[in-house]
Amino acid sequence: MTTGYSHIVIGAGGIGSAAAYWLSRAGAERVLVLEQYGLLPTQGSSGDHSRIIRHSYHSTKYTRLTPAMFDTWAEVEDHSGFQIYTKTGGIDLARTGTPGHSTLGEYRGALGAVGIPYEDLSVDDVRSRWPQWRVEDDTVGMWQEDTGILDIRKSVSAHTSMALAAGVEFRPHTKVTDIELRDGSVKVHAGSEAFEGEQLIVSTGSWLGDLMGSLGFSFPLTLSQEQVSYFATPKLRDFTPDRHPVWIYHGDQHYYGFPVYGEAATKIARDMRGHFIESDERRFEGDDIEGEILTEFLRSHLPDAVGPALLHRTCVYDMPADRDFVVDALPGYPNVTVFNGAGHAGKFASLMGRILADLATSGETRHDISAFSLDRPAITDPDFAPAFILR
Repeated sequence: MTTGYSHIVIGAGGIGSAAAYWLSRAGAERVLVLEQYGLLPTQGSSGDHSRIIRHSYHSTKYTRLTPAMFDTWAEVEDHSGFQIYTKTGGIDLARTGTPGHSTLGEYRGALGAVGIPYEDLSVDDVRSRWPQWRVEDDTVGMWQEDTGILDIRKSVSAHTSMALAAGVEFRPHTKVTDIELRDGSVKVHAGSEAFEGEQLIVSTGSWLGDLMGSLGFSFPLTLSQEQVSYFATPKLRDFTPDRHPVWIYHGDQHYYGFPVYGEAATKIARDMRGHFIESDERRFEGDDIEGEILTEFLRSHLPDAVGPALLHRTCVYDMPADRDFVVDALPGYPNVTVFNGAGHAGKFASLMGRILADLATSGETRHDISAFSLDRPAITDPDFAPAFILR
């Protein structure tokens, strides 16, 4: 048994690596990170190149955090010398009178409340500024200039490298099997090994359900295996970041996509395709069936992006019933902090890691995370109706 850690972090993906880095920046000197896979793990939700980073949200509970989110990434880039955020601007599109049009109204309301600028777009604006698009005459849109690409894989690399350099101990290929909660300390079991520490941060993504029994709480955590696809369009130059932005199309299905980045291809996905699974049913390779659904959207709206499929990748959304984050101390154990990203935390990874480090070192944070508590109805009420809407 290894003893004497001030902080133990379970999970070394986007959130766990960030928490380790910010713990080191806060002066924590005996930090251990346990990861069931290798360093820079690709099996979780941080293995692909790109995530959308944006201010645009349906609610101020997120939009009030986004200025600090951008500032935190700037600090990481400055400290590492590593570019993680690529500014492209972003467009949200919907047809007038549809639920997606109402979503744009919610975005405008949240942006306006926080004082973040945006621009309304007519269908003529969309067609003239981005001739790649084929949209219906009743289409409207919104432009926000700070939207861009967050390189989630680079973020894990930067956080991990800087944490290692600061003396944080990482134990890859160490799967946690049990946690003993004590008054002011924890013992974490990983097979035949055990590790003792004063503070614990649990950031295991879609594997959180495997540890709920040890942590003494339970709530429905719905897993949906999602897919992104890269298409080798013959007109790559028309879809590079200087010519085409990040985009979200709010229709009967929500589609989103990226300019050329990471691969010589355009990337597209549906949000919440609803391929629900159990934890042991996950697959790491996508398929041509979903690829054809995505190709059909491109044929209708971005025909010049249509090309052979270069590759398909999967990830798993891990969602409470309201699809909002969980960021909270465990009831009765203020030394144990739990995080769940609800399938959309990548863009917030460094800020959430910083908040977790704050909670684990000082017991408080200056950021308003009250909406993400463990005592809200979506967590405590078994009859809470799931609402897996776009976040």
